[in-house]
Amino acid sequence: MYFQHIYDKSLAQGSYFIGCQKSGVAAVIDAKRDVDTYIEIAKENNMQITHVLETHIHADFLAGSRELAKVTGAELFLSAEGGKDWQYEFPHNGLKNGDIIKLGNLTLEVLHTPGHTPESISFLLTDIPATTKPVMLFTGDFVFVGDVGRPDLLEKAANVVGTANAGALQMYKSIQLFSELADYIQVWPGHGAGSACGKALGSVPSTTVGYEKIRNWALQYANDRDGFVKYLLEDQPEPPKYFAMMKKLNKVDRPLLTEVPTQKLLAASELKTAIQKGVKVIDARNKVDFAAGFIPQTLNIQGSNSFATWAGWFVDYNEKFILVVENESQVDDLTRKLMRIGLDNVMGYVVGAKSWTDNGGKLEKAKNIDLDKFKKVMDDSVIIDVRGASEFNTAHIKEAQNVFVGTIYDHLNLIPKDKQVVIHCQGGDRSAIAYSILAKEGYTKIANYAAGMNEWVKENPTISHEK
Repeated sequence: MYFQHIYDKSLAQGSYFIGCQKSGVAAVIDAKRDVDTYIEIAKENNMQITHVLETHIHADFLAGSRELAKVTGAELFLSAEGGKDWQYEFPHNGLKNGDIIKLGNLTLEVLHTPGHTPESISFLLTDIPATTKPVMLFTGDFVFVGDVGRPDLLEKAANVVGTANAGALQMYKSIQLFSELADYIQVWPGHGAGSACGKALGSVPSTTVGYEKIRNWALQYANDRDGFVKYLLEDQPEPPKYFAMMKKLNKVDRPLLTEVPTQKLLAASELKTAIQKGVKVIDARNKVDFAAGFIPQTLNIQGSNSFATWAGWFVDYNEKFILVVENESQVDDLTRKLMRIGLDNVMGYVVGAKSWTDNGGKLEKAKNIDLDKFKKVMDDSVIIDVRGASEFNTAHIKEAQNVFVGTIYDHLNLIPKDKQVVIHCQGGDRSAIAYSILAKEGYTKIANYAAGMNEWVKENPTISHEK
């Protein structure tokens, strides 16, 4: 057997390449959309991708399963569980609980494991030449390292009312099934730490059934269904806005993108005209460089591992937008991150702010303040904490108000324009986004305490931060 774990750090998302070396055939589970990765792995190992599988209709990324099937000629194998409302709307082979997929000398047994979503399935792999017993379980968003998939996304992100509690009860039953599996079976989940598909995901890539029985909180509620449901549903992170679109696009027949797009380098005049027409500009440079001088009306979403997630909060799927990059080498990386959540309408890019200033444009500077300055102005300022609600509820600076950066456009009424406002987050990344948004919206009396709660708690052990 050949096996490779492909991990996308930008979305904390895992996909899997599994092959039978004797037969020269392979399967991919939960493919990302830039499918050239899998094509190259198959080529390097002299294998043909014949099977493409998914564990469920994903909410956090645009699956590349159909792109991969189109390029390779492989067959699609997708869940047929969950009822009529949870069926894929394009040609595929439907899978039910107990079905067996043969891949050369390997077999994959389908387990219906609902909870995260009604149609969720897992794949139990047996390597026949080595043993008749299963050795690996591919769980998707069912069981993670130290956590289980949240059941509230359908309700919170896709507005499917009444599904959170029902999903939690389904998850409780699925966990009982998991607990009956042999301890030695390896568990390979669909996500790791940083994903919004759970609240306590571990950072190691895999685990075992036995280890999860010991350490996973969900396996400690074997005789306490109500306690399990309560804990599962409370304090889940805010689901990104784009999740609702992913649920739709992963289910319906949509246009396919089988190659990574090549972006256009825009001339200074093109950038100026686009900004005058109101085209959104995303500055992906480092927050420090952005603060030192940025093109007016631009949003600072750093090109880090979180780039796609935050872009999904603030870019609509029907609008074109422009990228400001640090250098040419960043373009391909950002394009891949964007296409993984279906944000394909990139008009083009410019390198740095030079194209703006060369055309006579003026730059603006962000007002970042240090701890001493923050202490001096905090009593006379409106303090806005742009972290998530669960972070804020754990501990926050006294008198601060919580306006999560992802929903800041919906709560601008809570942020006055006629008073001094100081924003902060945990370490400065989210407050940099918030600052650029407020500057774009015409706020002039704003300052960013960029060091945020990391510094505040460390430097002020005796100063109150409420819980």
